[in-house]
Amino acid sequence: MSFTVAIDGPAAAGKGTISMAVAACFGFAHLDTGLLYRATGRRVLLGEDPVKAAKTLRPEDLAGEELRTPEVAQAASKVAADPEVRKALIAFQKAFARRLGGAVLDGRDIGTVICPEAEVKLYVTASDEVRAERRFSELNEKGLDVTFESVLADLRARDARDSERAAAPMRPADDALLLDTSELSIDAAVEKAVHAVKQKIEQGRG
Repeated sequence: MSFTVAIDGPAAAGKGTISMAVAACFGFAHLDTGLLYRATGRRVLLGEDPVKAAKTLRPEDLAGEELRTPEVAQAASKVAADPEVRKALIAFQKAFARRLGGAVLDGRDIGTVICPEAEVKLYVTASDEVRAERRFSELNEKGLDVTFESVLADLRARDARDSERAAAPMRPADDALLLDTSELSIDAAVEKAVHAVKQKIEQGRG
């Protein structure tokens, strides 16, 4: 059986945490599609051509804390605006989404472009300030020297680039469930997401 959960939303809204929890709850495979773009962006920072980097990604490119730096995040957002880069990565994502046993994919265009036929679509968001505070704390814990103001500015710049790009702009799918985590605990947000998936599974059985 293939069953796809598509989870989209801006950076630091909580979609990664929710996606992993949903995947673990139902025994589905999980793909953070942002890692594909981060890995491509990192290779571009090292001097590679964006399209060539996207076409030659290896599994080992998707691991490592260096993918989580602000510089790589901005590079990922820039390469994600390149239609040729997106084209190179779409086939991998589509195949993963329909694998047997179920799959959860999180990103920015999963419900709208990659998996418009997904059984469950969620759009996870939160206020700019809440997201910036989360990312600021995360980066501080990793020892990175950043300010709250710079993190907030980076997030807003990335949001603008991701939502205004011509190729697969970030936006909620028309039939996506909106999940605002600004004032939700992690457990409460996960509970809402799990409930949505359980409802759809039960409908399918009925």
